[in-house]
Amino acid sequence: MTQARPHRTQVVAHRGASEEAPEHTLAAYRKAIEDGADALECDVRLTADGHLVCVHDRRVNRTSNGRGAVSALELADLAALDFGSRKSRDFWRTRDEEPDWEFRPEDREDTSVLTLERLLELVADAGRPVDLAIETKHPTRWAGQVEERLLVLLKRFGLDAPAPAADSTVRVMSFSARSLHRVRAASPTLPTVYLMQFVSPRLRDGRLPAGVRIAGPSIRIVRNQPAYIERLKQAGHQVHVWTVNEPEDVDLCVGLGVDAIITNRPRAVLRQLGR
Repeated sequence: MTQARPHRTQVVAHRGASEEAPEHTLAAYRKAIEDGADALECDVRLTADGHLVCVHDRRVNRTSNGRGAVSALELADLAALDFGSRKSRDFWRTRDEEPDWEFRPEDREDTSVLTLERLLELVADAGRPVDLAIETKHPTRWAGQVEERLLVLLKRFGLDAPAPAADSTVRVMSFSARSLHRVRAASPTLPTVYLMQFVSPRLRDGRLPAGVRIAGPSIRIVRNQPAYIERLKQAGHQVHVWTVNEPEDVDLCVGLGVDAIITNRPRAVLRQLGR
């Protein structure tokens, strides 16, 4: 008989363990799973030939040794690039607290472009339940196609509906209420998260877009408007906060009863939570 997991603040690896390995690479997600992250967060974009890849920016300039927009490149073009040589990697190395794990890619796949399909395979082979929080990213030219391809892929892996408590589950996130509406129209039982950089005046009372049950405020909102988080909870919504890296912010989120902490530092946050 399947046993339900006890409720606790979920620790979500933002773009993988992106403090210690290049973001959105297989190496970063493997490290997050090793560290015990409850869930993995990724952004997905559609390539010119219709593949969903895990890349945050519209262009690959920052995170790879190449140039160009993801939507204008085919998967083969992206596969030829190195996503382990990103210029911003050294940002985390300048922190006062140096990580005690050194990034050393084992093979070419570790720093190649990561397709969502490969990430789903990694989760399926994790040996324990690992949830996925997938954020849709897309320019206007792909309107609707990102969600359509995403749902087809999730269905192939049996992840298009809520699973038993001991199994991995998926939620779809977006700053676009329209994107979440498309997801819910095609897959009504799939959880959706409305991401927020600021609080819209019409949502200050704790409401969310129709059908959405999870709020995704930034840590800045949490710091500046803790009463808003309380209103969301009173309205019956879950609250998943991004991007929480500092110990004092972790304490703030836990004190407010947030349901998920999205962080570049999953191992450090887990340690702080005594796990």
